[in-house]
Amino acid sequence: MATILGGALGEDVHVAGIMNFLRLAEAQGYRTEFLGPAVPLEDFIGAIRETDPEIVAVGYRLTPETGEAILKDFKAAVVEAGLSHKRYCFGGTPPVAGRARQIGLFEAVFTGEEPLENVIMYLKGQKSGTRTAADYPTELVPRLQGKAPFPVIRHHFGLPADSIEPTVEGIRRIAEAEVLDVISLGPDQDAQENFFHLERCEPSRKGAGGVPVRSEDDFRALYAASRRGNYPLLRSYSGTNDLLRYAPMLRATINNAWCATSTFWFNVLDRRGPIPLEESIAEHFRLMAWHGERGIPVEGNESHHWELRDGHDAVAVVASYISAYAAKKMGVRDYIAPYMFNSPPQLSDQMDLAKMLAKAEMAEALEDSGFRCYRQTRTGLLSYPVDPDYAKGQLAASVYLQMAMHPNIVHVVASCEADHAAKPEDVIESCKIARRVIQNSLYGMPDLTADPAIKQRKQELISEAEVLLQAIRNLGSDTPDPLVDPATLARAVRIGLLDAPHLKGNPHAAGLVTAKIVNGANCAVDPASGRVLSEAERINWLASRQNA
Repeated sequence: MATILGGALGEDVHVAGIMNFLRLAEAQGYRTEFLGPAVPLEDFIGAIRETDPEIVAVGYRLTPETGEAILKDFKAAVVEAGLSHKRYCFGGTPPVAGRARQIGLFEAVFTGEEPLENVIMYLKGQKSGTRTAADYPTELVPRLQGKAPFPVIRHHFGLPADSIEPTVEGIRRIAEAEVLDVISLGPDQDAQENFFHLERCEPSRKGAGGVPVRSEDDFRALYAASRRGNYPLLRSYSGTNDLLRYAPMLRATINNAWCATSTFWFNVLDRRGPIPLEESIAEHFRLMAWHGERGIPVEGNESHHWELRDGHDAVAVVASYISAYAAKKMGVRDYIAPYMFNSPPQLSDQMDLAKMLAKAEMAEALEDSGFRCYRQTRTGLLSYPVDPDYAKGQLAASVYLQMAMHPNIVHVVASCEADHAAKPEDVIESCKIARRVIQNSLYGMPDLTADPAIKQRKQELISEAEVLLQAIRNLGSDTPDPLVDPATLARAVRIGLLDAPHLKGNPHAAGLVTAKIVNGANCAVDPASGRVLSEAERINWLASRQNA
């Protein structure tokens, strides 16, 4: 086990920075030795000889002039003692750090201004100040591994405009800010539906909902803009038409970091695409398989679409499970399971976390040597107030709750989204807010998952989900595997096994369920009495309607 020796040099008694550094080092598997505050130069040199550490961490936070003098003396003593072959790093205030860099002894200099993950990357063997494109993984899983325990940060970006240029410039600014790892491109609606049929594009809706990419060169220009700063990964919506043409194009142009696809959505059901429901489900599964064959991760962009339509908690858990189950069956090895909190926004934090833990437990029960789930959390878009100050508070509070799940990816949603599409400065600011919350959480937070009410609700939802899943299996009992049979799944939507209040009047769904927030949870209720219905009762009610 490698050893790091650290202490505050000379007359400096400030040790908080050194202590934080040593705690991070221990989390990365180092053995640490702390010398304490105000360590005389000769004692520091003696400790290096005695301890024989791989890395020596020196702290000094007083005036730059005295700092420069004592650090020069320290370097001279190191050379005289024959210890210059050791690795040395320094931590101090920005003015002192500037002098330390000029000494020529320290391979890394930290001021507290750098992102926490930069310190972690150094502890994992990457020397500070020497990072190039080659130091940043171009695929998701290595990026996750390199940043752990700090989660990968993702943010959506795509400016509605007449051209791609504002988005190109925005990506440059975001990449140079080094505050996120994944830029999720948001193409406009025509780019998603008519990219291969430009004659169908309507000039009047150019830029509606995102950046108006119209060619492969447009995608390449967006990717080129990201090749700076911390070289963030790029990914994009999978489109709502020609999905299996879209996928290889995205991989070739922006090295699409992962595929985000659905099971039931982005078709006639939500009017975001022209494909009939059953056909769309089959195409989504083929899209999963295409990425699975190539070892590209897949995100199941599914359950929150039910929640955004006020779908009750049991349906959300089942939709999450079906997505993970289908991904595994389609050969996906690395599955990104999304957990959108605050959806609907009236949920209590207790019941919200319980629902997400139920989803995670069920999805992760599918894991084996060939299938791995990664947790991706995010703030619910509809939870943001328009007032910018309140919205920032909501962002911070939501991210803190999300950290109870120890996510691998945090999908930051800009606090401005209730008012306007995020501009580069909004993305950067919101990522900074989230990163501070994450950093504080990693130092240690209460175990919210131990709350008895949360545990009880989680188990209730898992039991309710099993009842609904069995009903879907019964519906397709004449098929080899009902949970990946497009006809069975489409029928489950049509008859209301999978349903949401906002689907009322939708010709492709039942739209029969009534949902209500009860004790902080979103429950299916009897429309006449308001009494909470179990899934068994709701399924029996549906059956009685069909038989009437």
